[in-house]
Amino acid sequence: MAITIPNSPQMIITLEDNALVADIKRALKMIRGIASVRTATISDDHTITPAMRRSINKARREYAKGETIKCSTPEEMQRYFDSL
Repeated sequence: MAITIPNSPQMIITLEDNALVADIKRALKMIRGIASVRTATISDDHTITPAMRRSINKARREYAKGETIKCSTPEEMQRYFDSL
């Protein structure tokens, strides 16, 4: 049974080596506050639309030019999002 907590933070980790998955899952489960650890395979071909791809490419170009916003804390990031 899976319980989803609304508005709970989630973390996505991309691994290059499948052999690490089991060890990392075990380590994460040992951390207090971890609600669940699941694995999934995400395919860019099916999940990223052409519009999303354009936005990603634009963000990469802006990053390369140094046109980025830096937030040092979650509160700072939230203030930025609230200002949009």
